[in-house]
Amino acid sequence: MEYLWVGIGGFFGANARYAMTRLAVDRFGPNYPWGTFLINLAGAFLIGVVLTIITDRAIADPFWRQVIVVGFLGGFTTFSAYTFEAIALAQRGDWGAAGFYVLGSNVLGLVACLAGIGLARSLGL
Repeated sequence: MEYLWVGIGGFFGANARYAMTRLAVDRFGPNYPWGTFLINLAGAFLIGVVLTIITDRAIADPFWRQVIVVGFLGGFTTFSAYTFEAIALAQRGDWGAAGFYVLGSNVLGLVACLAGIGLARSLGL
């Protein structure tokens, strides 16, 4: 049943991402990825709000974390999870792990993307 709730949340999150991207392109044009940029910032903000409410302020059924955080925000953006996890590492005082996570995610993410592009192009895809 958990997978169903995550999937339902993901359905709405993915569609919200698509709608926001379309609105951003219509409003600002296609020359800069404003949609992704704004979605990532919104996702980071929303995961901060939602997880704080769920974990710090209220005793909430794990169902809500599955639907909202894993499902909706996961479908909306994974950047939201990344930002929350990086801050959680820093708040624990684990600065080395936080720094590695931030730098590694960004630098290695870019390298992995370039590697994927290179592979796809070399295979003629």
